[in-house]
Amino acid sequence: MAQKNNLKYIILGLLSERSLTGYDITKAFDSDIGEFWSANHSQIYPLLIKMEANGLISHEIIVTGAKLEKKLYSLTQTGTIEFKTWLQSPTPELSASKDEFILKLYFIENSTDPLLPEMLAEQLMLHHNKLVHLQSQMTNKFENTDRKQAQFGHFLILQHAIERETAYESWLQQTINNLGD
Repeated sequence: MAQKNNLKYIILGLLSERSLTGYDITKAFDSDIGEFWSANHSQIYPLLIKMEANGLISHEIIVTGAKLEKKLYSLTQTGTIEFKTWLQSPTPELSASKDEFILKLYFIENSTDPLLPEMLAEQLMLHHNKLVHLQSQMTNKFENTDRKQAQFGHFLILQHAIERETAYESWLQQTINNLGD
């Protein structure tokens, strides 16, 4: 079965909200979307070219400043239909998580491995910092109830991420506490 190009659908979704430059799309992965999906410049720009060639998006040249030209991308009718079709389609499979820490943990042979305490402590700190960041995002973005309703999907994603990080942090702390057993 061919793998779905989810990055294409993320770009279509972003453009369904408003027209964006390639730079704007790339920056979206540094903030909100980066909380649950990653992509970089070298993936995004070639895909924009391909999507335009396939009639999903179009662009217009805008000039900013004295003479800086930028491409402002917008959805075409075909792109809108493809995005809505994808949004309405089922998601019947779970995706594997690519967590390097979990991969390393898999190869730890016993509870007395000297690497284990440091590995766990490092992850606890990282997940705690991530949780604090997510909680701050929730407060900053959704303190206003009207915004929560206007961006309900985003609210749900953030709520899910907070619960995930809370559980991960709890699991790490329990694992650290049980190392001596």
